[in-house]
Amino acid sequence: MSRKPRATSVINETRDAIPRLSRTVERVPLYADEPKTLGELFRQSALKHSRSDALNYKESGSWAKVSSARMIERAENIALGLFSFGIRKSDRVAILAANSPDWTITDAGCQLSGIIDVPIYTTLAPSAVAYIVNDSGSKVFFLENKLSYERLKQALADCPSIVKIVFFDGSGDEIENTLSLTDLESIGSKLRVERPELIEELVEGVGPGDVATLIYTSGTTGEPKGVMLTHANLISNVIDAGEKYDFSDRDVPLSVLPLSHVFERTGMYLYIFNGMAVHYAESIERVADNLREVRPTMFVGVPRIFEKVYAKAKLKASQDSKLKERIFDWAIDVGKAWALARERGESIPRLLAVKHSIADKLVFAKFREFFGGRLRFCITGGAALSDSVYLIFTGAGVAIMQGYGMTEASPVITSSNPSNVRLGTVGKPIRNVDVRTAKDGEVEVSGPNVMLGYYNKPDATREVFTHDGWLKTGDIGEFDPDGFLKITDRKKELFKTSGGKYIAPSPIEQMIKGSRFVSQVVLVGNERKFPAALIVPSFEQLESFLKEHGLASENPEAVCTHERVVSFFEREVAEHTPELSQHEKVKRIALLHNELTVESGELTPTLKIKRRVVNERYAMIIERIYDE
Repeated sequence: MSRKPRATSVINETRDAIPRLSRTVERVPLYADEPKTLGELFRQSALKHSRSDALNYKESGSWAKVSSARMIERAENIALGLFSFGIRKSDRVAILAANSPDWTITDAGCQLSGIIDVPIYTTLAPSAVAYIVNDSGSKVFFLENKLSYERLKQALADCPSIVKIVFFDGSGDEIENTLSLTDLESIGSKLRVERPELIEELVEGVGPGDVATLIYTSGTTGEPKGVMLTHANLISNVIDAGEKYDFSDRDVPLSVLPLSHVFERTGMYLYIFNGMAVHYAESIERVADNLREVRPTMFVGVPRIFEKVYAKAKLKASQDSKLKERIFDWAIDVGKAWALARERGESIPRLLAVKHSIADKLVFAKFREFFGGRLRFCITGGAALSDSVYLIFTGAGVAIMQGYGMTEASPVITSSNPSNVRLGTVGKPIRNVDVRTAKDGEVEVSGPNVMLGYYNKPDATREVFTHDGWLKTGDIGEFDPDGFLKITDRKKELFKTSGGKYIAPSPIEQMIKGSRFVSQVVLVGNERKFPAALIVPSFEQLESFLKEHGLASENPEAVCTHERVVSFFEREVAEHTPELSQHEKVKRIALLHNELTVESGELTPTLKIKRRVVNERYAMIIERIYDE
């Protein structure tokens, strides 16, 4: 059997595949005492802030806490425990678990000792998990519990690199080659007594240019690729992306997005760097309750979360009474007009100001209360935030800062901030990062945040860089005269009608999702005469329409084929896309009764549409659209 290449040789081969930049990229430090590695970041923060409540989590119905000192002690014990099993610098270990202090502390243990951790989404199919474990050559697998193991057991049988499985919750004692995280820490604690100098030797052996983590891309267009991010990549993004914000140790964040996503991962480092009291949401289902309990001062989420908050508020108003629904709709219109006037730098007319004050008391105060009542701002990324949702929340007094990035850039490339926001854009390039657009409009990036390359894939690495060493994002964008970046679409998602006209699906999908009755939408029409749309209705929002027209709602499949319902959605699409040019207009629709999900393979773990999968899975429905 041929041996897998050593990580160092694989990393060096990939590094050599990147063309040299036509200029030198040197990061200008923001602080004199900046940490150079993530291990230093954890340690410096613990010394500087020394919180009793650094990490907070729900246990038996109450909030429990982990102090800064205890966090570092546990992380060092994990680093030593892994060393005792022969895991050395640049070896890989995988983590598959929900957000928790154990996740963060395990990550810290790896970063202190130069071990490369490989986060894996809990929603991935077993075959995809096995692919990542084998491609990375992970030797230790951290799992949340025995239930996770049972789901993955068959796939893990084909992962020969794994020598140990560590359960966060202590279950699975009877399974061969497993132990609990507590036992691993105990082993590390004993080694600390035997070799007190070892932890410092491990920490000092880690450098800024060493790979800190392998984060596998979602694989929307092929097999996942392991993005190699160094300590320097992530440190630069933590500090430079946060430069224009007044973060402090008084801030309280609620961690909701999965830590396997680079957006939340870098966010976690930012929280810790600034000495914040991190709180972990219990689950997506419990976020609303946790927001009321924690009352965060900042909230990081993807656009889908904000869309659902608005849809839920709208639904509640419509269910209460017709009057409350009319008041809600009036308030939303007032809020959007108020926010738009402010965006344009116009003075607010007196009548609008009075209306906004009334709307605030009747509706917007409840919006803010949903987030706990002391939110300073929200930060969103990972997908496009519609202008409508942005104006709704801004008008309600919930500031949303939209950013843009990708895993390969650690991830933030551009960002809005409290002093620099512009509707319809993703802000300006962050400090030390340069952005340009190619002749075809593709956004290209250079900076200290750009990845080392794709693990074990020098050819793929070579393809994603320009001849002069800039990272090609795959997104189409343009700058406005003031330097704000607007992303118009994904380069690979553009499609061409049979008449030769190019169509960017994402902006049109965003317009259609402006309807409260639309939960999800996918535009189709490559090499067809016109674009069409597959729409998943929001059945909760549709309830009142069905009652009004005497239609039964018990059978979603029947609802989706009812002529009156289809006609209603055709009108909704037309009403929300009035400004499209003739070749962009959606001429036909089909309603799908099942939500597109990560589990079914139609969405990536970051909730992006896998267009190829959707086109294949609903091929018959698409054909029927065009046959008609």
